[in-house]
Amino acid sequence: MLSRLQLLVTRKLDGLLQGDYAGLLPGPGSEAGESREYRPGDDVRRMDWPVTARTTTPHVRRTVADRELETWLALDLSASLDFGTGQWLKREVVVAAAAAITHLTVRGGNRIGAVIGTGGGAPVPARRWRGAPPPAGPGVLTRLPARSGRKEAQGLLRTVAGTTIQPGRGDLGALIEMLNRPPRRRGVVVVVSDFLAPPEQWARPLRKLRVRHDVLAIEVVDPRELELPDVGVLPVVDPESGELHEVQTADPRLRQRYADAAAAQRATIAAALRGAGAAHLRLRTDRDWLLDMVRFVAAQRHARTRGTTR
Repeated sequence: MLSRLQLLVTRKLDGLLQGDYAGLLPGPGSEAGESREYRPGDDVRRMDWPVTARTTTPHVRRTVADRELETWLALDLSASLDFGTGQWLKREVVVAAAAAITHLTVRGGNRIGAVIGTGGGAPVPARRWRGAPPPAGPGVLTRLPARSGRKEAQGLLRTVAGTTIQPGRGDLGALIEMLNRPPRRRGVVVVVSDFLAPPEQWARPLRKLRVRHDVLAIEVVDPRELELPDVGVLPVVDPESGELHEVQTADPRLRQRYADAAAAQRATIAAALRGAGAAHLRLRTDRDWLLDMVRFVAAQRHARTRGTTR
């Protein structure tokens, strides 16, 4: 499966999105370049105050891109990702996104590494919970060091694809925090998850990560997480907590309440990602994820050529 996926990514992305620095969100670099007048949307942290004072017109300092990009993947493979009712399982979309990002970034000496999080590893039988579900644990966290070269990148992808999803709740915040401590050289961080964990668990670590890195959050969504079909009584099990419900989907009011609650949840996730300063890409299991990624990258690069940051 992995070899077919890599062939698909190579055929569709080669010559379409690549440049000298083929990251999805290439960092601004640290080497000082020329100044230009400030444009709405420019990062105020790049203000060139001496030139601004001399000319009385706001200026920002351009920077020359670094010659080696370091990209880190934070891949959430908790139990909630082992689900899908579209063309793909959510975990397959996570692996596919990792393959696409790896293909786009691992060239010219660029390095790529990953941290992988799964569930807690303890078996969780399906049952009806009385009271609150068990709290999230740290889960199983794995770190793959950043290395350059296509051979190393292929090994990273094989490890990701071969990771077994464990039952139980994981901790997305702890996974992201692995990239905050110890601090790493400035680069690109891509967080791939369904972000179903409460935002208060992961929003603060993500904000800390954004201080030092360009951050892209890829949200993986299944259509059944947004609306319910009319199929009568539907047993639903939470793979992380084991909580079991029987849902009467023939009730139109229940389906509407579910859709409203799902829309509110996704709006909360989007607001938390926006508040953390991360770029946000949503991939669905029932859509062409590669086409959505191409459109997103093209929009990001178009925005950057106009002097905006997002």
